[in-house]
Amino acid sequence: MASIKNLKKDINYTLGDIIEECYVWELLNPKEDTAKSEAIIDEAIATFDGLLDNVHAKNIENKKSHFKNISKELEIKAKELIQKVNSL
Repeated sequence: MASIKNLKKDINYTLGDIIEECYVWELLNPKEDTAKSEAIIDEAIATFDGLLDNVHAKNIENKKSHFKNISKELEIKAKELIQKVNSL
């Protein structure tokens, strides 16, 4: 079960870092509109909730494949969010 624990940590740290980067951008650009960065934060939180719901899903036939798909989904979503942060 250590890999599930590590997957949860990866989800938490990755999306937490993206949210933190949005807050840093807001602090460094106080005169800019924060609506875009707040939308990115909201999307990161929704992604976090969705991924953890998938991790805690019951009655899964192939657990190894299921958790690999969650890991891939995290990577895809994180790249999308990072591109949005970089475009601020």
